[in-house]
Amino acid sequence: MRLTTLFSVLLFAGFCQTHAQAQTKKSTAEPAAPAPIKPALTVSGVKPLATTMKQTIAANGTVAAWQEASVSAEVSGLRLDSIAAQVGDSVKKGQVLAVFSQDSLKAEIAATRAQLAEAQAGFDDAKASAQRARDLAAQGFYSAQAQTQTIAQEKAAQARLDAAKANLTLQELRLSHATLRAPDDGVVTARNATVGSVVAAGTELFRMNRQNRLEWRGEVTVAELAQIQRGSAVSLEGGKVRGVVRQIAPNLDAQTRNAVVYVDIQGAGALKVGQFVRGEFAGASVAALTLPVAAIVQRDGFSYVFALVGSKVVQTKITLGARSGNAQAVLGLDQNTLVVASGAAFLTDGDTVKVVQP
Repeated sequence: MRLTTLFSVLLFAGFCQTHAQAQTKKSTAEPAAPAPIKPALTVSGVKPLATTMKQTIAANGTVAAWQEASVSAEVSGLRLDSIAAQVGDSVKKGQVLAVFSQDSLKAEIAATRAQLAEAQAGFDDAKASAQRARDLAAQGFYSAQAQTQTIAQEKAAQARLDAAKANLTLQELRLSHATLRAPDDGVVTARNATVGSVVAAGTELFRMNRQNRLEWRGEVTVAELAQIQRGSAVSLEGGKVRGVVRQIAPNLDAQTRNAVVYVDIQGAGALKVGQFVRGEFAGASVAALTLPVAAIVQRDGFSYVFALVGSKVVQTKITLGARSGNAQAVLGLDQNTLVVASGAAFLTDGDTVKVVQP
């Protein structure tokens, strides 16, 4: 029993000594090296390219008619008998749009012609009397007072004849106005005429888009306005429709503080009056540094690129310029700065990346 106890004590002592030596060696050993940082992304780099770009100015605006024409009734109290044009119809200048009842006008013309014939007869008689009075007065058989009265009667008859002629012209003009015609080539955009209605003079019956010409009214800022001139080319609907600057408004809008630029549309295509359209004005060519669009990140309303400094990235704020296809002009960046070419949206400032050749 004593031998067993002694053996256990010795065995325990030996274990403690071995454990103490192991702890001593562990404490004197050098600390382990930290694990390498794993790259957040594998990227390729690209440097800004020096090139010449044509500036473009983007703007929004509305398509409108170049000029509208209002076709109204010119005669009162006539019944509308027929309508010859509908909304959307293309019409030529002088083409019949509507016809009013003409019976009453034709009757008035007949009565006026009878009055004209009566006035003509009265004038012929007065003229003959005046001529006889002149002849007799020359022979001394007619007093000066009687001659004066006869000549006055001739002049009164002449005035009645002129009035009858003018009245006939007026009635014939009213008859011509009973047929409503297009004032110009164009497209009918509105119709208020109704068969059987009796309208007053001045009532609008049709509205037309003159010559079927459309214009785009783009809104630009004062700074952008300085780069736009008459005759400048304009691209609408992503280049599907072309236009030319015709006029620039002399005043700014009191609410938006923007200026309106009037652009003649060349071949409207599918554009419609009232349509909201985005367009681009062609500006002057300028030297610029460009980057691929994929290298630029939009965050919090600002534009950034990630510059490569060794294996780390630095978020760098930039300003955007003109864009042409996939090339975006940038400001605030050195030409020799290497930036992440793509995938920058997945990075944050200070990330470690693995850079490979593009």
